[in-house]
Order: sequence, then C-alpha cells, then structure tokens
Amino acid sequence: MRVPQLKENPKGSQKWIQVLINACPELFNNRIRERVRNLSGRDICWVSPLKKDDFAEYRDRAFLERIGLDELSEELGKFWPKNGPQWDALGKTSDGETFFLVEAKANLPELVSFCGATNKNSLSTISDSLAKTQGWITCRNFSIDWKCGFYQYANRLAHLYFLGKMKKEAYLIFLYFVDDPTHISTSCEEWNAALELQKKLLGLSAKNLTGKVMDIFININEIRAFHGA
Repeated sequence: MRVPQLKENPKGSQKWIQVLINACPELFNNRIRERVRNLSGRDICWVSPLKKDDFAEYRDRAFLERIGLDELSEELGKFWPKNGPQWDALGKTSDGETFFLVEAKANLPELVSFCGATNKNSLSTISDSLAKTQGWITCRNFSIDWKCGFYQYANRLAHLYFLGKMKKEAYLIFLYFVDDPTHISTSCEEWNAALELQKKLLGLSAKNLTGKVMDIFININEIRAFHGA
C-alpha cells in the first residue's frame, strides 16, 4: 500500500524525516556510514518519503516493490498479514544489494503502541512471526507478549528478521529526533533512559541488537544547520 503524506504543516517525526530525506540526506547517510562499515563507498539512495512522490510511505507488498524486492511479496504474505508496518523511510545502496528500513520518532509517547489486529488468523500469524523473531534475536524472556506496549518496535524487528531469512542484507534503523520544537521536545538523555527501559521490558539487551539494528540520534539543530528548516 502506498500512503501519501500531504499535511500542510506536518510536525514531529513526520516533518523531520521528510526534511532529512529530501533536503539533507547526507547528514543521515554519514551517521549510517559510521555504523555500517561494509558499504565500500556505495551510495545510499532513499526511495521514500520523497517530495516528488507526495512524501508517500509504504507498507506490505508496496514497500518491497519500492526497494526492488517485489519477488518476496508472496513470502511476506505468509509471514505477516495485511496492514503491516508503514515505513517512515526506505533506502538501498546504489547497487541494490543492501536495504535500510527506518522507523522515526520525535517524542516519548510515540514509543508506545499495541497490536490492533482482531482477525483470529491474523493474530495467529503475527504471534507466530513475533515468536520466531524472539528466537532469532535471543530474547531473554519468551513469555513477553510483543503485541502489547511496544508493538511497532517488535513488528519492525520481525520484518528485519524476514528479510534476513530471505537472504537479504538489510539494516533496521530506529531514528530519534532530539530537541524537536514543533511538538514535544525530547533530550538525548530522555531518549536514552526511555529506550533502555523499552529494551528491558521487551527482554532485549544491547548485545541482542548489535549489527543489523541501530539507534541513531539527530538533533534538530543539525538539520537546521544543513537546511535552515
């Protein structure tokens, strides 16, 4: 599904991810290169949210098509029901071999989410895929219900697991905007404290998340220095 994002005056994470990707992508790309050492000079190309594409965000089969992996659509349908994660940003390397999935947040309330599925079959599929993801990432407590509390975080991890299972080189980036003046300003210290608690409640540790999952913090003043937003 393609979901245009055409609010006249967006705020919070929606505003800043649009500015970052369209006006100063190198700020973001440089942060990624600091963490991903095997890019070997390859460019990172962002395919959403783009101004020329109505700042559209993508989910389900459409997100795979957007990054050039539409051949995985049938397998994704088995792994996750419709109305899966709607990605804040999607990117890939210039050779089309490495993929970047981005979930962006600008304030602490955005961290909390719950599974809204009601269909019995959908819930069964989601629970099964989350359980497999817990096993893959070596969750400390498999009795934790990942559908409650931090569901967005969990289902993003699940889709990273899916791409890895399909033998694709992918990275999941949780992007946190610091000191956003448009809605609820959140400091780096506040982010770190909340994220430490989040991971603990999910049965995760920093060791679980090394490699393919990364937290990146960008201060709004850095964006303004590049763009003047």
